[in-house]
Amino acid sequence: MSKNNNYFEIIVGTFVLICALFFLFTSMKTAKLGSNSGYQLLAKFDNISGISIGSEVKISGVKIGVVEDQYLDSENYRAVLKFRISEKIKIPSDSSIKIASESLLGGKHLAIEIGADEEFLNEGDEIEFTQSSINFEDLLGRFMFSSDNKNKNSQKQSE
Repeated sequence: MSKNNNYFEIIVGTFVLICALFFLFTSMKTAKLGSNSGYQLLAKFDNISGISIGSEVKISGVKIGVVEDQYLDSENYRAVLKFRISEKIKIPSDSSIKIASESLLGGKHLAIEIGADEEFLNEGDEIEFTQSSINFEDLLGRFMFSSDNKNKNSQKQSE
């Protein structure tokens, strides 16, 4: 009986190991680790809430890159994002970039709006024109307090 249990445990262990290797291979292939094709750009924002390493960079809703690094600029305390763009895509130097939402409850990504300049950005260049992330909690708070103030003002005027 002990021999049969050992064979069963070996078979189950081998199956689990094969499944683990399959998932590891699939996740590495999907993540495209070590992919350094393309060129790196950077942009500085006042607020990058919702953006993290691995977030997508899009033009017209099409993914063209990914965020590789983020840090705080110690001189002006702005958030710096470094992202890699596909080498097939050339970005005009007067383009702008903003942090956009997928939907009201969805994740965020970087959205590049193409400029009209004939000169293009190169490796390590900075996109100058940026629009930071919108904080929905702040907007909701402003809306609630502004409607509260309007109600108080209208009550004072009616008296």
